[in-house]
Amino acid sequence: MSGKVSGAKSFFERDAVKEVLVWIFQIAVVLACAVVAAIFFFQTVTMQEGSMEPTLASGDRFFINRMAYKLGSPKRGDLIVFKTSSKQDASLHIKRVIGLPGETIQIKDGQILINGETYKEGRDFPSISSPGLAEEEITIQNGEYFVLGDNRNNSDDSRYGDVGNVQKKYIEGKIWFTAGPLKKIGLVKDK
Repeated sequence: MSGKVSGAKSFFERDAVKEVLVWIFQIAVVLACAVVAAIFFFQTVTMQEGSMEPTLASGDRFFINRMAYKLGSPKRGDLIVFKTSSKQDASLHIKRVIGLPGETIQIKDGQILINGETYKEGRDFPSISSPGLAEEEITIQNGEYFVLGDNRNNSDDSRYGDVGNVQKKYIEGKIWFTAGPLKKIGLVKDK
């Protein structure tokens, strides 16, 4: 009789080991999928400059959604991450999309004009003191976007020749989640 009990116990021990191994395998698969998703769909970026203050502060870290614009196009108000050239080591910039393909942009009397109409933003940004290239109307070509930093009077953006209109092919993705500092962790609101 004692032989039957030890045989049953051995059977249950094998089942327990088997179940633990299945759990370990499932957890490993989920972690591997998470790593692959993070590598292909998301990227982290750190705000290096003050051009987006007060919305984003220097040193803030973000996850960007790299698939957002492979499946769609930037919308007015989106916070995007882009390069100014195709060079592998080109630095990343974060700015807000203001002008869309086919529109004309002009900055006059400190205000943004889109197709001749004053653009009313959802936030209270300061009057723009330097219109740069946008002093005259700029027509945005297909596949291009006009971007501004939220710190309108201290930002290198589409108003200046070293940035100009941003080509869609140089857009890395859309800012969507604040990863640090700890007190700011959460989804980023575009507007």
